[in-house]
Amino acid sequence: MTDNASPMLRPISQIAAALGIESRHVMPYGEHVAKIDIAALRPGAGNGRLVLVSSITPTPLGEGKTVTTIGLSQGLNHIGQRAIACIRQPSLGPVFGVKGGAAGGGAAQVLPMERLNLHLTGDIHAISAAHNLAAAALDARLFHEQRLGDKFSEHTGMARLDIDPGRVVWKRVVDHNDRALREIEIGVGGGSNGVTRHDGFEITAASELMAILALTNDLADMRQRIGRIILAYSLQGHAITAEDLEVAGAMTVLMRDAIHPNLMQTSENTPVLIHAGPFANIAHGNSSVLADRMALQMADYVVTEAGFGSDMGMEKFFSIKYRQAGIAPSCIVLVATLRSLKANSGKFNMKPGQSLPDEVRHANLPLLAEGCANLGWHIANARRYGLPVVVAINRFPEDSAEELSYVREFALSRGAFGVEVSDAFACGGKGTSRLAECVVAACRETGEVTLLYPDTLPLAEKIQQLVRQGYGAECAELSVQAQETLDDLERRGFGHLPLCMAKTPLSISADSALKNVPHGFVIPVSALEVCAGAGFIRVYAGNIVTMPGLSTQPAYRHIDIDSAGNIRGLS
Repeated sequence: MTDNASPMLRPISQIAAALGIESRHVMPYGEHVAKIDIAALRPGAGNGRLVLVSSITPTPLGEGKTVTTIGLSQGLNHIGQRAIACIRQPSLGPVFGVKGGAAGGGAAQVLPMERLNLHLTGDIHAISAAHNLAAAALDARLFHEQRLGDKFSEHTGMARLDIDPGRVVWKRVVDHNDRALREIEIGVGGGSNGVTRHDGFEITAASELMAILALTNDLADMRQRIGRIILAYSLQGHAITAEDLEVAGAMTVLMRDAIHPNLMQTSENTPVLIHAGPFANIAHGNSSVLADRMALQMADYVVTEAGFGSDMGMEKFFSIKYRQAGIAPSCIVLVATLRSLKANSGKFNMKPGQSLPDEVRHANLPLLAEGCANLGWHIANARRYGLPVVVAINRFPEDSAEELSYVREFALSRGAFGVEVSDAFACGGKGTSRLAECVVAACRETGEVTLLYPDTLPLAEKIQQLVRQGYGAECAELSVQAQETLDDLERRGFGHLPLCMAKTPLSISADSALKNVPHGFVIPVSALEVCAGAGFIRVYAGNIVTMPGLSTQPAYRHIDIDSAGNIRGLS
């Protein structure tokens, strides 16, 4: 693949050397990408400060969270601080769907962006291969045990697992949006085709292996976590793990290289570590613990991004990632735009790709004032975790000075430590220098992380605590199935695990139609499942889809390649 790379990019070996990484720990993938061996991690090293970037409730207009993350890291370098950004690897689903890539944009993006958005070093494909190996092994074991019956152990020397075909919980995955694969029949025809049963696909970002990659501490830890994954249940009701199936070792082999973070650079040569890519609506939505630790030992400031709004990826950063790894941010940055605040007023039913209503595009102070309630909620929500909150207003050319001033005063009145306009897209690090200075000042403030619930709280109480404190709901209502699963998880000793709420990112509630700051709502819990390897309980709030579908106007229509091999239309 030909990279549409800027001539200002430096060889990745120079970027690594400037970070103090020994050449033996650099694994080049061409001139501008490398993996950094986790052997470069030094136990006990790392005095940098972590800055966690989140946002208001997302809208189809986009808030520019990645642009701000990249731009802020450049801005910190611009004011003389050593900074690194840590972001997730984009899934091909959004890249070819509606959202597009995840490289940032304008003067604040990761380059070459084609490499980042397409395959990179193959980590996501390795996860897909490891995940689907387990699925194939499970169906093969089911087939052979049924084929051989009582003679299975005699023929193979292995104990029967007695897999219940109706309780296989490990679906297959693919890294594309493909709604036709959500519900399928496999083994059709029986016989040598295998056992006929109902199954389905999820997108690779939803795989528990993706969450494990982002949360693991080292190769041995990853191997143990993979072994704990529950794939199915026996006819007697016992959990069947990847270790029981004797496939955990091979799965780890497929992911051996994926454990090493990827190093790239921004348009201003600021280093960026890219690792893992879990979505925040169905997983924890944060880049890897390993990338954070590596960056923190090399830089004064590490800027990392949590998926979607503060009720989603940010909450999961604290409830899951911080709880497991102990890495605490020094401050939180909330990203907002004038137009997304107006969209959050709830006055419009906005869809991706549609033109902006005049009320949103032009100055409209009353509409902005209504939408600012959403910003106020997210400031209060972020402050609940005990850290200073900085608001970054991602500026667009048409933004009025009066409206920018209004948002600044509003955010300060609601408890923000500081509010700064970000011109990252237009001006890169220079355009975020004031934001960077504000962040540095915020990081000097003393703060201590406060979690929403303790590990020891029973699962039922954790759910109620999360929806009341984390979303402002009246309560959660569990379906009969969810309550039965909850009771079973408590009996089986999983009650100590944190929650990973799978819900819509488009509302603070579980109903995407409820905009701004809804009140008096209930969170419906339809199902629970344990991710024993990742170390959390996934809680499904309503009808959550783990395999997205393509829209009527998918991005792939505009992506092509020219005769010189240059990629066009990718963003």
